[in-house]
Amino acid sequence: MDHSQLLKKYNVPVPRYTSYPTVPYWSDSPTSAQWLEFLQRALSQPDSSWSMYLHIPFCETLCTFCGCNTVITRGHERESPYVKTLLQEFFNYHRHLPLLADKPLRQLHLGGGTPTFLSSAHLRALLEGLYRHVVIDKKNFVASVEVDPRRTSVEQLQVMFELGFTRVSLGVQDFDPEVQRLVNRIQPLEQTRELTEAARAMGYQSVNFDMIYGLPKQTVASFGPSIDRTIELRPDRIALYSFAKVPWIKPQQRLFKDEDLPEGGEKLALFEVAYNKLLQAGYIEIGMDHFALASDKLSLALKNKSLHRNFMGYTEIRTDILLGLGVSSISETRECFHQNEKVLPLYEKKVQAQEVATLRGHILSADDQRQRDQVLRFMTQGSVPLRDAGQVSDVRRFLEDMLRDGLVRLEQNTLSITELGRPFLRNACVVLDQRLREQKPETRVFSQAL
Repeated sequence: MDHSQLLKKYNVPVPRYTSYPTVPYWSDSPTSAQWLEFLQRALSQPDSSWSMYLHIPFCETLCTFCGCNTVITRGHERESPYVKTLLQEFFNYHRHLPLLADKPLRQLHLGGGTPTFLSSAHLRALLEGLYRHVVIDKKNFVASVEVDPRRTSVEQLQVMFELGFTRVSLGVQDFDPEVQRLVNRIQPLEQTRELTEAARAMGYQSVNFDMIYGLPKQTVASFGPSIDRTIELRPDRIALYSFAKVPWIKPQQRLFKDEDLPEGGEKLALFEVAYNKLLQAGYIEIGMDHFALASDKLSLALKNKSLHRNFMGYTEIRTDILLGLGVSSISETRECFHQNEKVLPLYEKKVQAQEVATLRGHILSADDQRQRDQVLRFMTQGSVPLRDAGQVSDVRRFLEDMLRDGLVRLEQNTLSITELGRPFLRNACVVLDQRLREQKPETRVFSQAL
């Protein structure tokens, strides 16, 4: 069966598995009090450590492909109140969880939205305000930020570098001018080049690019040169995402026509041209969607089997807690997921009332935890031991077609993805997803596999 036939057969809606259970299947939501108990229990473990995610929702303009929780505004007077709210939220947690001041912070990530919507002064105020109340693991600390090259200055990079940031991820998506016009993101190559070179000259250890395939008017003839330009700039990591078409969630995706989008074999061809060019250029495929140079810590984590995956994607670090601050932020411990209010005024109101800004979450059952561990291992290592003969038999039946088509292997009690099957890793993961299998969604909730 050739690639176009495989795509037609397997390009169906499936989860991305940044969590298990996936968000549409969260059911046993914790109260704010329960969430604090889970945090306390995780912090109380010997040698526990934690990570922090800060969500900055503001963007000056709307990118029509975007699926993030954003607030579109040019009103920079909103910066100061939001920074104060983030700090207040952290102090609210700190009041209930004094161990946060004692346990080492190993990872900090700023995402959005556009984190560099905040001025240099407000970035400094936010980070220094947090640092005064945490213990940073100086030996292992990793701080990273997502930036929009159109909205990021050298001064902002310098402030974050002075405050311990060593990794910067640039939103690029595509260098083709017509594609950029259709997604409302005009970003000349030189703009990206200048920021890349500035970050490296400053001392950032890792400069990463986000690229997307499947955008309107993308063709092999246009996307190939975009990948070539990316390789010339030699980012340490590349996230090569499939455009997630979810207009029922993000109405702005209706601003371009369906006929403008590459579908079926055309979209697979975009992935293949990028995939082949990146491998030929010396990049190593990391799990799903990600590529890294052999010297990068993600590649080393893949090699030594310490790779982890969470709501921020692939990471070489796993801590006992991921604490998300900011509107819509998601947190997790090994026993519970928690999400903040997604509507900014509601989030602000709860934080200012010194409450936990709980919207929803999920308390993992013992079965959830077992299945989560299997899904996580499969997504990070490409193979997973099966529990017993019953699960082996179930996998053989459920993945009968994928086994026949050479996309997965089942050897003794281990399920593995093949090179041919890597684009369909999400499809194979479904066999481990008991919640999805027991209750298939009646409406569209997931994007296509490719």
